[in-house]
Amino acid sequence: MHKTRNTLAKPVREKSVALLNTHLAAAIDLHAQLKQAHWNVRGPGFFAVHQLFDTVSASVEDYSDLIAERAGQLGGTAEGTIQVAVKQSALVPYPLGIADEASHIFAVAGALAAFGQIIHGAIDVATKAGDTTTADLFTEISRGIDKDLWFVESHAAPGQ
Repeated sequence: MHKTRNTLAKPVREKSVALLNTHLAAAIDLHAQLKQAHWNVRGPGFFAVHQLFDTVSASVEDYSDLIAERAGQLGGTAEGTIQVAVKQSALVPYPLGIADEASHIFAVAGALAAFGQIIHGAIDVATKAGDTTTADLFTEISRGIDKDLWFVESHAAPGQ
C-alpha cells in the first residue's frame, strides 16, 4: 500500500483494494467480451446491434476506470493488465465463432447479468468492511449495468 492521508483504516483499505482488483479483472474481461461481439455480429439489424455493443463497451470501460482509480485513492495499486484479468475474472469465457445477432445478444446479456450479480455482491462486502464510498461506487456501476442489460435484452425477440 502506498502512503496516503485517506482516513479509512489501513485494514479496511486493504480489503477494499483487493475487492476492487477482483472486480477490475471482471470489468476488463467484460469490456473485451463486448468488443468481441461488436466486431463479429452479423444480421439484418447489424448496424443497430453493432452500435449498441460499442456503446455498452464504452460504459464498461468507464466502470473499469472508476474501479481502478478507487483502488489508487485508497493507496493501493490497480492490477489492470490482461494477464491479471485472465487469471482473476469470474466471468464465463465468451463463445468464439458465433456471428448471428441472436447468439451475440444472448451471450452479451448473460455476461452483463453475471457481472451485475458479482457487483451486487461487492456492494455488500464493501459495506460490511466499512467502506461505504466503495460500496457507493459499486452501486453506481450496478445501476449502469442494469440499464445496459435492459438495452441489450430489448434487442432480443420477445419470449427469448
